[in-house]
Amino acid sequence: MAVTVSDSGGKRPDIGGKRPDTERIVGVVVTHRRRALLAESLRVLAAQTRPLDHLVVIDNADEPEVRALVESQPIPATCIGSRHNLGGAGGFALGMLHALALGADRVWLADDDGRPDGPDVLATLLDCARRHGLAEVSPVVCDIAEPRKLAFPLRRGLTWRRHRSALRHPEDPESDLLPGIASLFNGALFTAAAIDAVGVPDLRLFVRGDEVDVHRRLVRSRLPFGTCLDAAYLHPDGADEFKPILGGRMHTQYPDNPGKRFFTYRNRGYLMAQPGMRRLLPQEYARFGWFFLVQRRDIAGFREWMRLRGLGRRERFTKP
Repeated sequence: MAVTVSDSGGKRPDIGGKRPDTERIVGVVVTHRRRALLAESLRVLAAQTRPLDHLVVIDNADEPEVRALVESQPIPATCIGSRHNLGGAGGFALGMLHALALGADRVWLADDDGRPDGPDVLATLLDCARRHGLAEVSPVVCDIAEPRKLAFPLRRGLTWRRHRSALRHPEDPESDLLPGIASLFNGALFTAAAIDAVGVPDLRLFVRGDEVDVHRRLVRSRLPFGTCLDAAYLHPDGADEFKPILGGRMHTQYPDNPGKRFFTYRNRGYLMAQPGMRRLLPQEYARFGWFFLVQRRDIAGFREWMRLRGLGRRERFTKP
């Protein structure tokens, strides 16, 4: 999911006055029928130079082999199997709440199809968060097949960045922080106080857009957050969903199958009706109208987009 620049000015995060060496950090991973990918993710998570104090894995398929994998980790770990598929949104909500119940001072979020780019990512994020006083800090999310590229395009104004090197400001190449920018759930590190203020993902969104909703709430909370340029998280390339329009000056999202399009467009309909997002509605209609009606000449596709976004706007969250 692409992210945009936001104003993150405001209060410094509260971690309860604890010394850095006594903070309790709990990792949360959500998985669904991806045991092989999960194993690679857990291998890196469990080998961080700043060890996790506990690891929580939410298994949306409740598979015995996943439980056995989690229980075999060299760090304290808990597997919570759900016989009801909660989706990414519900899985992260459950995992984050469980992490808080375990006494987490910070919660580190990860998906099953990605992994930190090496053993020092958590330590780097933690150092960046402390030096800059951040309530949330994210790594740069890079293409797992080509780590110099971003896994998701990142927009600053009307300019899209597609390579990691393009994120550093030419006038301040030594800076390690992009304030007000965050790709959530792929290596994002939250303070417990930030979760108290922002909340957990909305179960109703299931998949797609849940991270945008949390990002929206994070912006509105006025808590300071950003992306640490010295840390990376590897994730499969998601840039193919973002189709260029108007000669590449703008992009619009068109997932590769009807199921993804259903959740993407329905959830966008809900999100665009929320405070902090409504100002983007004219741009939303212009971009998707141009994409479907002018570029694709797909009247049926435009009607389906309108129908799905209408479901979200009216909060009709039944599954297809």
